[in-house]
Amino acid sequence: MPPAKKRARSYDPARTRAAVLAQFTHVSEAVRGLTPGQLALPTRLGDWTVRELVAHIGMAVTAVHRALDRPAPPRQDVTVAEWPFATSAGSAAIAEFTRKLAIEHPDLDAYLTDVDRGLRALLDEHPGSRLLETTAGALPLDDYLVTRTVELVVHTDDLNAAVDGLDVPYDRQALAAATRLLADALAVKAPGGSTEVRVPPYAVVQCVEGPRHTRGTPPNVVETDPLTWIRLATGRLAWPDALEEAKVSASGERADLGNLLPLMS
Repeated sequence: MPPAKKRARSYDPARTRAAVLAQFTHVSEAVRGLTPGQLALPTRLGDWTVRELVAHIGMAVTAVHRALDRPAPPRQDVTVAEWPFATSAGSAAIAEFTRKLAIEHPDLDAYLTDVDRGLRALLDEHPGSRLLETTAGALPLDDYLVTRTVELVVHTDDLNAAVDGLDVPYDRQALAAATRLLADALAVKAPGGSTEVRVPPYAVVQCVEGPRHTRGTPPNVVETDPLTWIRLATGRLAWPDALEEAKVSASGERADLGNLLPLMS
């Protein structure tokens, strides 16, 4: 008998919407205090400066605006856990659009304020069931907002890494949703039940083909904290480096995730 199909994780729509707005507010408040010199600093994202990174954060949110401007697709044809695998397809176009935005919006505070205002209006207007055409496929608005938590948390971390002393906070629900989505994406990429990946306090998933355990301590266990997991999943941190720095523990012959990461880049 084939194994039972795992039920897709559900996300509370109200919490997700609140998380997106809260994390975007955290970023906007931090950007308001950055100096011209800090905005000109390099980031770990190729040749992007902090200014371009901030423009990209706004762009990640206005992706909701652009999707709602297009006609609704006839049916959903992808799950939210598959979204990470489609993110690299348009990287060149995204980079070009980001640079254009940074030039067109020299006042980043005003730009982010407008983005926030527009998002709130759209969320008040549209139901979460409204289907959107996204780069990954057709998704409901509520599910697409979960992907925005990933964008916001990942780029908040990029921003903190770029500006010395900056400590933009992470909304707890945004961090939880981002962690869970990327953990579920790993289970999609490497289906199975031989390895348990734990990211306390937010996620536990079974993955990797092999013998499935049914009780007691699993023979293959990977455990790490949410930000480390997000960095691994998005290529900000390499698996060997995480092991060497003791940022992740891995026990068992099927606990090496190095060939499965990153999930998105």
